Amino acid sequence: MEPAEALTRSTGDLDQVSDEALVHALLAKQTHAARVLWQRFSPMVRRIVRRTLGPVSDAEDLVQDVFMQLFAKVHTLRDPRALKAFIISVTTLTLRRELRRRKLRSWLGLRPDPLAGDLRVVHPDPIGRAALERFYAVLDRLDVRDRTAFALRYIEGLPMNDVAAALGVSLATAKRCLVHAQQRVLLHVERDPLLADYLALALGEEQRD
Repeated sequence: MEPAEALTRSTGDLDQVSDEALVHALLAKQTHAARVLWQRFSPMVRRIVRRTLGPVSDAEDLVQDVFMQLFAKVHTLRDPRALKAFIISVTTLTLRRELRRRKLRSWLGLRPDPLAGDLRVVHPDPIGRAALERFYAVLDRLDVRDRTAFALRYIEGLPMNDVAAALGVSLATAKRCLVHAQQRVLLHVERDPLLADYLALALGEEQRD
């Protein structure tokens, strides 16, 4: 059975369709291919978006933007087996554009507080909500690449090679970004005891690796 033909029958058993077959089906513009791609990878994309930006009301719009970019760029994927890494890379590029846009709005004094309403849903506990709000305020102090590297490694838990690939930089450069980001974050955490417990586990495990 040709890879593209595998998707013309059913989208129910997604585990039976390989990433490589899915790419071929997308390129062949098979009817169910886009739906399979969304069902398989949208949870991962949504998680990365929320963990990088914090709870935001426009997260779903950003997820949809990622998939629009994927559909437009899938023909540039040289190795269909690397679909997941490709999706992470496109997600990262979308997030970096969004972070730059937010920084510009902040500099122009146009930025509203995007966390206020969403945090009440994510963390109904006032202490947890305050810690999360302060944590993302610290991340706002990082430059775009350092913040993205920090989120992919420490929050999303990607291996270093995947972080470097997502950023489109060498492994050495990705490590330097992480060291710089970690130093900045820890500096602010030391000044805010509420955040100490929030980050201790993730950073502690990384230092033991």
